[in-house]
Amino acid sequence: MAQEREQGRELIRGLHNLRPRHIGCVATIGSFDGVHRGHQAIIAQLNQRAREQGVPSVAIIFEPQPHEFFSGEKAPARLMRFKEKVLALFEAGVDRVLCLQFNEKLRGLSAEAFIRQILVDGLGIRHLVVGDDFRFGCDRSGDYRLLQQTGAGAGFTVEDTATVEIRGARVSSTRIREALQDGDFELAEALLGKPYRITGRVAPGRSLGRQLGAPTANVRLHRYRSPLVGVYTVRTTATNGTELAAGRREIDGVANVGFRPTVEGEGAQPLLEVNLFDFSGDLYGRELAVEFCHKLRDEEKFASLDILKEWIARDIRNAKEWFAQHPRR
Repeated sequence: MAQEREQGRELIRGLHNLRPRHIGCVATIGSFDGVHRGHQAIIAQLNQRAREQGVPSVAIIFEPQPHEFFSGEKAPARLMRFKEKVLALFEAGVDRVLCLQFNEKLRGLSAEAFIRQILVDGLGIRHLVVGDDFRFGCDRSGDYRLLQQTGAGAGFTVEDTATVEIRGARVSSTRIREALQDGDFELAEALLGKPYRITGRVAPGRSLGRQLGAPTANVRLHRYRSPLVGVYTVRTTATNGTELAAGRREIDGVANVGFRPTVEGEGAQPLLEVNLFDFSGDLYGRELAVEFCHKLRDEEKFASLDILKEWIARDIRNAKEWFAQHPRR
């Protein structure tokens, strides 16, 4: 769908879907990967200015993210998928999300054309919240000063974003990725403002986990490249808050994120496999939120399925021991 609504919020896909009713807003621009504590501070600032002016707040994002367009497979892994990002922006209080396709046409826009076509003619912004190091337009020629100068004549003002520091350093998506790769889920949670999760819908698999003594709920990650690869202890809930089993909204388990090198060949698609402890039931089609707690080991290619089965049993034992020592507070 060109436009989607989520609990009164609105996702606008593309400049061509802007309508006259979208004119007049306070906006911000960014990748917002993770919608972390720094992003949340920007959005709070954005929403405050929008309330003061009596207009909607708008977050402008890009798909793919600009660094992905330029770097391709060398770009850092995303902290969240597109749907997760949009929902997180709504949860943070943004009224509208405008998603622009980042392609050669958008890349070729001059800074002046970007301001005119998107900010002025498209959205009719009254106020813009961006960092003073924000760069945009062809060859990144546009900057904060140009926005201020152009805004003075076009009828909008520009404001620098708030900076958030936690544990002596600025909050950033890069810092969160590093924390996740180091297995420091406590720091990642502090920077995100919530535990790190991957959400997705359970899809039918090959039932290989059942054959190996550990049936799994499989979430296909498709083109999403997770910042995590390996075997982890996890806590799993349904995204809509319903029970996964009678009297159980949250179930502990163990998960593998990666490419299953023991059973898959080259070109395998990434997959999240979750074994829920003491659970039997059909989860196909349900959307799960998988919270990562602790890394047990790296993903490995084993010489046989029998060896893999032994390691899976060991992973389950180790995970249960970890949960016994780390009950939910």
